[in-house]
Amino acid sequence: MAIDEAKLNAFMNEFVRDMGAVAHAATVVVGDQLGLYKTMARIGPANVEQLAQASETDPRYLREWLSAQAASGYVSYDAAAERFFLTEEQAFALAEEGSPAFIPGAFQVGSAMFKAIPKIASALRTGLGLGWHEHDASLFQGTERFFRPGYTAHLVNEWLPALEGVVDKLERGAKVADVGCGHGASTLIMAQAFPKSSFTGFDYHKPSVDRARESAREAGLGERVRFEVAPAKGFPGRGWDLVAFFDCLHDMGDPVGAAAHVRESLAHDGTWLIVEPFANDRLADNLNPVGRIYYSASSFICTPASRAQEVGACLGAQAGEARLREVASKGGFSRFRRATETPFNLVFEARP
Repeated sequence: MAIDEAKLNAFMNEFVRDMGAVAHAATVVVGDQLGLYKTMARIGPANVEQLAQASETDPRYLREWLSAQAASGYVSYDAAAERFFLTEEQAFALAEEGSPAFIPGAFQVGSAMFKAIPKIASALRTGLGLGWHEHDASLFQGTERFFRPGYTAHLVNEWLPALEGVVDKLERGAKVADVGCGHGASTLIMAQAFPKSSFTGFDYHKPSVDRARESAREAGLGERVRFEVAPAKGFPGRGWDLVAFFDCLHDMGDPVGAAAHVRESLAHDGTWLIVEPFANDRLADNLNPVGRIYYSASSFICTPASRAQEVGACLGAQAGEARLREVASKGGFSRFRRATETPFNLVFEARP
């Protein structure tokens, strides 16, 4: 077999980059857990001993951690002064929990994926599913922290206004169901923006619902927001003005059944909001950095979750508009359109 040395070297360069990213990811999780980024943002440029004292960590370990962060570009280093610091942009992404660019949650999701390797290896051989509830708990918190920044940045200011007449209803007082709500980030963001409307979040995963209820109490929204344990094909209530599915339809075993239930539960002029990971319809058009993230997550989380449920449609996180349109049509919706998009999300509006 003839080896093209230039192509091999190019591939090995990619390997070095990827191996560095994998090793670095673990350091981000630790730094986030220990509050190291937040400490650095608080105290400003400092040497290892000063940072160790401020963060109550061991200076020798911390030096190694800081060096890894600097090599990865997640922390800045002043060689002349031997001080480490975060730029405003690094702090915005790593230390400000509420910022629209906050990224540590994504690394929590990655750690959950690594913990699932034995189960996924088995699933690949047997074809059996792996339910959302069967993953490590870091997946649940990480997913909320990963998606919340995008919802904070886009949901109220861009996505809801892109829907026909929905903001007017919400401002007057609408009845909203958030299905597959997880820890309730999307539900609470909408509730805070529209105080005259009522919101109910539904999720089949009881620990997530319990956490969502706690978050509602912490936000002072406990009287106007409810969270209930219920599946997508069986959540209670009728006459919903808006039913929202945020990054969850593709995880469902029977998305058509879920769509049909939404159709039955909506008010006559109600709207189904579907937010899904950005994807083109052709595989070849998804072979890019965003597709790389979503296909990898779909292999470990989304597709196994669907396979673990009845029907097991396995849309996957890169379903694309055409397949989602088909789901809505089979569920009884006559109108379906792409309302807007971001580099990471497609936003659809379905109407009866």
